[in-house]
Amino acid sequence: MKLSIIIPIYNEKNTLEELIRKVEDVKLENIEKEIIMIDDCSTDGTRDILKKWEGRYEIIHKDQNEGKGSAVVSGLQKASGDMVIIQDADLEYDPNEYQFVLEPILAKRADVVYGSRFLTHRPHRVFHFWHSIGNRFLTLLSNMFTDLTLTDMETCYKAFNRKALDRVKNRITSKRFGIEPEITALFAKNKDLVVYEVGISYYGRTYAEGKKINWKDGFSAIWCIIKFNLFRK
Repeated sequence: MKLSIIIPIYNEKNTLEELIRKVEDVKLENIEKEIIMIDDCSTDGTRDILKKWEGRYEIIHKDQNEGKGSAVVSGLQKASGDMVIIQDADLEYDPNEYQFVLEPILAKRADVVYGSRFLTHRPHRVFHFWHSIGNRFLTLLSNMFTDLTLTDMETCYKAFNRKALDRVKNRITSKRFGIEPEITALFAKNKDLVVYEVGISYYGRTYAEGKKINWKDGFSAIWCIIKFNLFRK
């Protein structure tokens, strides 16, 4: 089997090398790793760092900054794996936990698995109270439309099998962080896709450390939840 690891990147020179080392070091029995990195027109030197992996991994360079959603879609179009997982480059999520996220898929119980930062006994940095409240509200609102019972719709760690990938990869339109509610709505509309959730660790960072999502993206997510659940088949 093959796992395609989609890594959207924007101005992550301080964390990228360590993240790729961690991804390379992950041991997954009888599973080949396909690493796909998408640079969303970084301006901080990230592009120079990426040169060391040219010819070894799939690297996509965008000519202009379009947002996480656009970068993820570019990666999904290249993915050839039996399974896919989305991995941010900022070290907030630990690649050593792929095994937990993938387990329901490998056991053929699930087509889609979300790694929840809230449904867990694993380490979790405790800060950003209002950010946490916002995430929970957006998840609740999304659940009201999708009839899912997720605890963390906005999580980065979304893994899915080839069946689910083929259902959504050509339908995602969100350029920025709206990809989270949009892809959730797409999964939910495909009623034969089985969605699971598992607890994961979360090593959050501050805005001073490079966190990019903000309150404006929260309001945009509300509109995306409504739009993609009510106004699209």
